[in-house]
Amino acid sequence: MRIGELSAAALARRLDASGIVLDIGSASIRVRSDSKGLAAALGAVYAEFPLIDADAFCQVSASVRRVPGVRRFIHPQVEFDVDGNRPFEPFPADTHLPLLEWGVNWTLAERYNHCLLLHSGVVEKRGVGIVLPAVPGSGKSTLTAALMLSGYRLLSDEFGVVRFEDGALLPMLKGAALKNASIDVIRTRFPQARLGPSFPKTRKGTVAHLAPDLTSVERRHAPAEPGLVIFPLYQADAETTLEAMGRSQAFSKLVVNSFNYEVLGAAGFEAACKVIEACECYRLTYSDLASGIQTVDSLVDTVAARRH
Repeated sequence: MRIGELSAAALARRLDASGIVLDIGSASIRVRSDSKGLAAALGAVYAEFPLIDADAFCQVSASVRRVPGVRRFIHPQVEFDVDGNRPFEPFPADTHLPLLEWGVNWTLAERYNHCLLLHSGVVEKRGVGIVLPAVPGSGKSTLTAALMLSGYRLLSDEFGVVRFEDGALLPMLKGAALKNASIDVIRTRFPQARLGPSFPKTRKGTVAHLAPDLTSVERRHAPAEPGLVIFPLYQADAETTLEAMGRSQAFSKLVVNSFNYEVLGAAGFEAACKVIEACECYRLTYSDLASGIQTVDSLVDTVAARRH
C-alpha cells in the first residue's frame, strides 16, 4: 500500500498516533503530527512512497505539533521536534510542511557523517549520475525538477550523498522544494507535475514541493555511478552557455557546496576526489529551461556512449 492510497483523515490519524515512516533511500524518517493540514500535504507530495510499519528503525524521529495554550487560537503556530529537541522557533501553523522539510534537512545535514553530503541536486539517466551543486538562488532545484519531469531519475534535489568506499551516489529522495517564480515555471511547462500545496510568506517566499515520480521512488535504494558534475546558474535573459572546467577548479567548488566536508577529514577529501575523478565537469549558465535540459541531454548521451 502506498501513502497516497490513504485518505487525508486516515493519514492524519496515523500521524497523530504512531506516526508514519518515510523511507527516502539512504535514510528513514518517522514523522508524527497533530496538524491535519500537514497530513493532506504529505499525502500529496509522498503519494508514491510505500506505507511502512511505524515500528521500523529510523535515523530521524521528527514531529510537527501545534503550540499549546492561547497560541492555538491567536496566531496559531507549530513547532518542530526532533528526538525531543526543538532547534527552531515556532512557525505559523499554516507553514507545517516547509517546517518539517527544513527541519529534517537540517537534522540530516547535522548527523549524516558516514557519507560526504553535497548541497546539490542529483539525477540519473542512461546509467550516468549527474551532480548539480549550487548555492541557493542558482536555479538548482528548478533544473533538477525539470530533469526529473523530462525522464531522469531523481535521487535528491538537496543532498548529494557520496558513499566513502566507492564514490557512488546514494538517493536521499524527498519532495523537491520549488520557490517563487519557479513554481509557475514548472507548472506551466510540465502540466503532469504533481505539486503539493503552495505556502506563501515563508522565510524563503512562496514554497511548493514537487512529488517524486514512481520510478524514482521504486529505485530509491539503487545507487548511481557519477559521470557528470554540472554547476548550474540561472541568469535572466542569458544565452545558454556550457564551459568545461578543470578538475582542480571543480573540486574546489564541489567541496564548498558541502554540508560536512570540513568535519570529515581525509574521508571527505577522498570521497570528493572519487566523484571528480569519475566525472566530466562543466559550468552551465542558462535562462531558457528547455535549452538547459537539451544541453544536459547532449552531455549524458556523450558520456553514456563513451562508457559503452
